[in-house]
Amino acid sequence: MSDRDDLAAHLDYFGALGVAGVSRDPAWRTRALEPARAAAPPSDQDAMPTPVSSLPEHAASSPQAALDALREDIGPACTRCKLHTLGRSQVVFGVGHPKARLMFVGEAPGEEEDKRGEPFVGRAGQLLTRIIEAIGLTRDQVYIANVIKCRPPGNRNPEPDEVATCEPYLFRQIDAIQPRVVVALGKFAAQSLLRSVEPISKIRGHEFDFRGATLIPTYHPAYLLRNPSAKREVWDDMKKVRAILQDA
Repeated sequence: MSDRDDLAAHLDYFGALGVAGVSRDPAWRTRALEPARAAAPPSDQDAMPTPVSSLPEHAASSPQAALDALREDIGPACTRCKLHTLGRSQVVFGVGHPKARLMFVGEAPGEEEDKRGEPFVGRAGQLLTRIIEAIGLTRDQVYIANVIKCRPPGNRNPEPDEVATCEPYLFRQIDAIQPRVVVALGKFAAQSLLRSVEPISKIRGHEFDFRGATLIPTYHPAYLLRNPSAKREVWDDMKKVRAILQDA
């Protein structure tokens, strides 16, 4: 991509996010050197879910069939953890293309997502849609899911037992779709997937090998709504995503 094209994409991105112009402050234009590719953290094999290759034959025959089998396995009213007793309305499975090259993973459904049964449909979801469009894709070309599939009460962070119960189903989704890039949205998703306690400000900007994909952590769209100045960092992350997809 030429410098002119990159500048045009840059301006389109910020225009979609509601930025009316750019600053003449040299600090605004300064970019840190690209960090070296980080090694993936050691995985806990005991926590890994059943790989797609060992699922029943009908479930692994295609990504869509594997996702359908997984949805049936979870069921429409899962009772495996305590969240089914704490006010959630329904399981929010995930949505998108079964052969998506790009997958987004958030933390948990919010109030609007719990009502509609689809992840990222509130204000943060609308912003995520614009971010996706800024790199030349549409929402139906990617896949969107969460670490856990039921809304915690009051939108609190998921608790360890809830993650331990639900996370293997997310891994099975990733294994079925086999995306080229997984974007972890926000501190909780990034820390959960990477088994890390590092703050998102230190994790983002790096790339990690994860279940056959490149994992790129970035700020959650809800964080951008509260902190618009972080949109520049997210744009840097999404340019990496775009470059990886173009190379592939």
